Amino acid sequence: MGSSKKQSILSNFFNGGNTQPKNSSGSNSVEDKVDQDAGGKRKKIVISDSEESESEEAMTKKIRAEDISKTRTESGDVVMTDANDSQDVDKEIEEAAAEEKEEKQEQKETKAVIQILIPYAVLCKTFEKCENTTKRLEITEYLVSLFSKLCPDYEGLELGIGESLLIKAIAESTGRSVKQIKAEYAKIGDLGTIAKESKGSQRTLFKPKALTVSHVFRVLKEVAKISGHSAQSKKVDKIKSLLVACQENEAKYIIRQLEGKLRIGLAEQTVLSALAQAVMLHKLNSSKVSTTKKEELLASAVDTVKYVYNQLPCYDDIVPALLKYPVEELLDHCTMHPGVPLKPMLAHPTKSLTEVLDRFEGQVFTCEFKYDGERAQIHKLANGEIRVYSRNSENMSVRYPDIMNAIEKWVKPTTETFILDCEAVAWDKESQKILPFQILSTRKRKDVKEEEIKVRVAVFAFDCLYLNGKSLLRDPLEVRRQKLRDAFQETENEFYFAKHMDSNNIEDIQTFLDVSITSNCEGLMVKSFSGPEATYEPSKRSRNWLKVKKDYLSGVGDSMDLVVIGAYYGRGKRTSVYGAFLLACYDPETEEYQTICKLGTGFSEENLQLFYDTLKDHVIEEPRRFYTLGDNPPKPDIWFEPVQVWEVKCADLSVSPTYMAGVGKVDETKGISLRFPRFIRVRDDKEPEDATTSEQITDFYFSQQSQQGNKAESMDY
Repeated sequence: MGSSKKQSILSNFFNGGNTQPKNSSGSNSVEDKVDQDAGGKRKKIVISDSEESESEEAMTKKIRAEDISKTRTESGDVVMTDANDSQDVDKEIEEAAAEEKEEKQEQKETKAVIQILIPYAVLCKTFEKCENTTKRLEITEYLVSLFSKLCPDYEGLELGIGESLLIKAIAESTGRSVKQIKAEYAKIGDLGTIAKESKGSQRTLFKPKALTVSHVFRVLKEVAKISGHSAQSKKVDKIKSLLVACQENEAKYIIRQLEGKLRIGLAEQTVLSALAQAVMLHKLNSSKVSTTKKEELLASAVDTVKYVYNQLPCYDDIVPALLKYPVEELLDHCTMHPGVPLKPMLAHPTKSLTEVLDRFEGQVFTCEFKYDGERAQIHKLANGEIRVYSRNSENMSVRYPDIMNAIEKWVKPTTETFILDCEAVAWDKESQKILPFQILSTRKRKDVKEEEIKVRVAVFAFDCLYLNGKSLLRDPLEVRRQKLRDAFQETENEFYFAKHMDSNNIEDIQTFLDVSITSNCEGLMVKSFSGPEATYEPSKRSRNWLKVKKDYLSGVGDSMDLVVIGAYYGRGKRTSVYGAFLLACYDPETEEYQTICKLGTGFSEENLQLFYDTLKDHVIEEPRRFYTLGDNPPKPDIWFEPVQVWEVKCADLSVSPTYMAGVGKVDETKGISLRFPRFIRVRDDKEPEDATTSEQITDFYFSQQSQQGNKAESMDY
C-alpha cells in the first residue's frame, strides 16, 4: 500500500472507514447524505447498506410469514385447515416481527453514534497535536478523545495525487503562480505547509462554511474515482473546491492526505490501542470500577483489538462490530475470511545451526526450503473468485494471469474456499529449475497478458491458513501441512509443496541447507512443528520461525532492505554517474528515515547507470523534514525522495556519531551504522515504508557475535 498506509488508516478511523486491500471488494457504504434547511442546519444522514440490511435468517422468516399471511385469506376465506399449522404461522409472524423490531432498534442506536457530523477542524487539531509530540502515550490520549466522538463506517480511499496536480490546485485556489509554489516547495519540501501559508495570506469577502469530516472524505473519494477524459482538470477542480473552503490548518492536512503522506508520527499500533481504549472507556463510564481493574480491562481490550486486527485487518468489519458488541465478543463476530489478506508471519534470522538447535531444544521442528521469489497469498472466495495478494496486501491478481488460470488444476474437488501462503518463483520449464529472483523481477507489473509472458512462474506452497470456511491459524503447523496436502495436488511446472525435512540432527540440517543452495534457494526456514508454539501468527516476526542462509553463518545474520535518500558524485570511472549513495532504515513509530551508511560497493557499471537514470527524476534541493540526520550529519551531493529500496549486506554493525539508525536505543545521541556494506539487489517488491526498521537494526546490533560498542565508529563505506 505504500506511503498511503498511514493516510488510509486515519481516513478509515476518522470517517469510520474500510481498509479493504487494493482492488478488493467489500461491503459498499451509501455516501453520507446531508440535507440542509434554510437555516443551514443538517437534518438527515443515510447510513450504510450493511446497517440497513436485515439478517438472512430474519429475512427468511419475514418472507415466509408474509407468504403465509397472503394465503390465509382468498376473497376473505381462510384456506388453512390445520389449527396447529395456524398456530405455527402465528408464532412465525410474531417471531419475525420481534426480530425486525429488535434490528430496527439496533440500527437506531448505531445511527445515533455514527450520524454525528464532526467539523474537519477538530480532526486537523488532532493531527496537529499528534505531529507536535513524539510521545506514544500523548498521541494515544489524543486519539482516544477523538474516537470517543467518532467511529462511523465508511469506505476506504486510495489516494496519492501527483505533486504537479497539487501544485496547480494550490496555485489556482490561492491566486499564486505555479512558479512561486514550486520555488517554495524546493525550499520547504512540504506542500501541505505551503498550502496552509498560502491560504493564511489570502483575503476573502465572506467566511466559507466550515468543512465537515464526512464532506471532505466524500470529495476525496470522488477525486480518487475520477478517470477518463479531462480527468486531471476535473481532479484539480474538486481539490480547489476543498481548498477555497479551508480555514486555519485544514489545507495542510487535506494536501497531505491527497499526497498519501500524512506524516504526523502516528503508528498503526497506536491507532488500534486508542480505538480499543475509546470503546472500553465508553462502556466503563456507566460503571464504577477500581483504577486497577480499569487498567486491566483497557489492556485486555487493546490486546483483543490487536489480535482481531491481525486476523482480519479490515476496519469496515471491526469498527461496526465494536459499536454493536462488547469488546470481549469481538472475535466471535470478526473472523478471517478470503478476500481480506493477512499480514504474513515472518522469521527471525539466525547465524548458526547450533543456535537453531538451542532454540528448539526439546521441541519438534521442521526444516523447509526458503524460496527466492515473491511472497504470495492466494485466496479463493465463496463465490469462486480467485485473488493473489502480495506481502503488502496489494491485489496483484492482474500481474499473475498464469497463476489465476492454473489454480483450478491444483485444487482437489472437496476444496471450496482457502487462503494459501506461498512463494511465486521464476521457473524454467525445460530444466524444471528455479531461476534467480532478478529474472522474476523483470516480469511486467501492469497490463500483463498470459500469451505475452516470457518469464514463467511456479508456486511453492508452504502453509494453509484457511480452508472450507474455517480458520487454521490456531492449528499447529503439523496439522496445517497435512490439510494443505489433503486439499491440493502438485501440478508439474506450476504448483509444488515446499520441500521439507524433519530431523534434529545437525549433520542432516547442514546437508539439507546445502541441497537448498544448489537448488537455487536462499537457504532454510526452520519452524516449530507441533504444540502451542506452532500456530500461525500474522503480522509478527516470531522466533518460532528461524531463517538460515548460507551467508548467515558468518558475520551479520540477515541482509537489510534500505532506502536510498542521497548520493555522492562519482570520480574516475564513475564521473558521469553517482559513485556512492546514502541509505536509511525506517522508523514506523515516528514515520522517519534514519541514516545508516554510505554505500559504494557491489555495483556493476550497468547498475550505476540505471540508478543515475532513474533517481535523477527524484532529486530534491534539501533533505525532507522526516529524515533523521543528527548533529553531525552526512552531506551527500544530492538528496532524493524516498522511492527505492535496496537489499544490502554488511560485515558488522557499529555505534556511530554520524549515522542515526536506532538513535537512543544503544546510545542517547549516537546511532548504528553498517561496516563494509555491499549492494545485493533492488527490492522492487517493497515500498520505502517496508524497509528494515530501526528496531530490527538494533536487534542485529545486539545479536552480532562481537559488538563494536562506542569504541568503533562507522566507516565511509
